[in-house]
Amino acid sequence: MQMFRNLALASTVFTLSLAPVQAQTAASETYTPSVGQSGKDVVWVPTHQDLVDRMLAMANVNENDYVIDLGSGDGRTVISVAKLGARAHGIEYNPDLVALSQRNAQAAGVADRATFVEGDIFESDFSGASVITLFLLPELNERLRPILLNMKPGTRVVSNSFDMGDWKADGHVRVEGDCKSWCQAYKWVIPAKVAGEWTVGDGKLSLSQQYQMLSGILTIDGAAHPISDAKVEGTAISFLANGTRYTGSINGEQISGTTASGANWTANRSAG
Repeated sequence: MQMFRNLALASTVFTLSLAPVQAQTAASETYTPSVGQSGKDVVWVPTHQDLVDRMLAMANVNENDYVIDLGSGDGRTVISVAKLGARAHGIEYNPDLVALSQRNAQAAGVADRATFVEGDIFESDFSGASVITLFLLPELNERLRPILLNMKPGTRVVSNSFDMGDWKADGHVRVEGDCKSWCQAYKWVIPAKVAGEWTVGDGKLSLSQQYQMLSGILTIDGAAHPISDAKVEGTAISFLANGTRYTGSINGEQISGTTASGANWTANRSAG
């Protein structure tokens, strides 16, 4: 009889120990976030679906992309990407929002392409993304800026509402209709790093770079020509010098392209 009493007591203790876990699980499964609720660095405000769609269109998201959403909230951006056939991943600090996002992805039938993880964006590796989306405060965008600028050239970055300080955007959209607040977005394309000295045949190309914007001198046949209207977009470079438009593609330590007249040109980065 003592053995049975011990078993009954153990069963009771085990049942009681499960009760808080079951209650927590039930609460988690019915969790509904509140607009304006506090987070680690920002309050939570959902992105209007019309703006989500415009942001993804502005970034030219396609099925070959891998999109990472920094501060993914309820998962709507990640899920919208997955519905386009691409892979997407959300990084979110709030574990309840992560669990909610996972349930939303499951309900939308895209859990195989939409994944979520609990984490701090400043301690996370998102270098493998081809597109970054975010809805953060300006000071957080600026903290992320040096990390983003070290990503693979051509990576697209799209931000809901807030810019990147003096890093001017490559694109901007605004939505109207049902969207009443937080209805604009900015896009940047990570530029290749081209600052420095390049040899162009017997000449020289000296480039200075601030983000995607360039300045410098093209020296040909001993004559120095300032460049203007110069920009890098991903690995594509374009500038005007001595009345001639130069366009090219950057591949590591070499640039190759054509002039407006169809002439080929090549630049190689100078050693040292």
